[in-house]
Amino acid sequence: MATKVTPISGFQEWLPADRIAELIVLDTIREVFELHGFASINTRAMETVDRLSGQGEDADKEIYGVRRLAADDTSETTLGLHFDMTVPFARYVLENAGKLTFPFRRYQIQPAWRGERPQRGRYREFIQADIDIIDIGALPDHYEAELLLVVADVFSRLPVGDYRIHVNDRKICEGFYRGLGIEDVTGTLRIVDKLDKIGADGVRKLLLEAGCSDEQADQCLALAEISTADTGFVQEVRALGVSHELLDEGLAKLSAIVEVANEHAPGVVVADLRIARGLDYYTGTVYETMLERDPGYGSVCSGGRYDALATDGKRTFPGVGISIGVSRLLGLLISEEGLTASRETPAAVLVAVNDEDSRGDSMRVASALRARGIPTLVAPKAAKFGKQIQFADRRGIPFVWFTGADGHQVKDLRSGDQVAADAASWTPPEADLHPSLVLPTSGE
Repeated sequence: MATKVTPISGFQEWLPADRIAELIVLDTIREVFELHGFASINTRAMETVDRLSGQGEDADKEIYGVRRLAADDTSETTLGLHFDMTVPFARYVLENAGKLTFPFRRYQIQPAWRGERPQRGRYREFIQADIDIIDIGALPDHYEAELLLVVADVFSRLPVGDYRIHVNDRKICEGFYRGLGIEDVTGTLRIVDKLDKIGADGVRKLLLEAGCSDEQADQCLALAEISTADTGFVQEVRALGVSHELLDEGLAKLSAIVEVANEHAPGVVVADLRIARGLDYYTGTVYETMLERDPGYGSVCSGGRYDALATDGKRTFPGVGISIGVSRLLGLLISEEGLTASRETPAAVLVAVNDEDSRGDSMRVASALRARGIPTLVAPKAAKFGKQIQFADRRGIPFVWFTGADGHQVKDLRSGDQVAADAASWTPPEADLHPSLVLPTSGE
């Protein structure tokens, strides 16, 4: 009996060439993370709801609860799918602290799940690529600048175009609000974090409803409007006439980060004092990364410093992390802009089959090529050579190998050149060995 397929929104499923493009991006990210000394870990998909909940204004309603359909007691769900990598990583550190070497540098590339309404750039299931550095007791501030340089290295190798990493320190905001006499700092941060969604008038209205005076609301908005590519933000904040020791600390830290970033990755970082991040565990530096050609798309890479997320009651493990929203990024690059791979199969060579009796010869050639790391496919049928060439061409396979009693030959389907070849020594050009990314505008 035929079964109707019902689409489910909020999930990415790629065609083969697009999946290869995704893998190239993931491999690039992984390679850069390892170049910077981060070790890979993998954590379970589920955490207790108690651990996942309470991390921000929307965290509770975004958690997917998990239970067995046949469970006897369905009154309460105690497990949930993780909505990011930081919360499970903190738990992982607590459970394995005695076996880890600190400061611990880890990367994690895994799916996460959020129960939010699927829309442009937002999915129910998505891949994140995270790096974190965590230590015992205290974490030096220089790591907060180092993470920016890792992201800059990743993005320099991907076809993302111009981008900016917007960075702030929540101590600036907290110190400024306290200097204004605002007591509900967390609530004010959450409201100001809505600027991009509801605009200045909407934020001002919410601030007044939360108990701020007109002057306090105006000052909060004035702080959020400050954005500079250098350390000029310090003078602009000072000009607002608010003072607090926590504000001084935050300004000094952010200045140091911007100076390091501009030395090693000039033109990439922007000090943006509206950035707050909605999750409550952030305590210092926070990051959001925007693509210059489409800033309305939102952040494709974000994170920040957390000082108290991981603690066993005796020791605290402060950390700093940043996460690349791989699915979010590829939703734009692949789905909207047409980024793909140069072929829909990893195979660089198709070995033709003269007839079924000689298929063994073709298979021996394929084995010899694979033994030297050349991805190879044997033709599925001993059809006319024109049909076998067409089979390869449709899949983007660049070379077809022909066997014969008088020797073997390999044909480049793009140039039409056909030359004698030996399976023990012939190698395709490096650029053809594996699929590559193809930009829709370049046709390359």
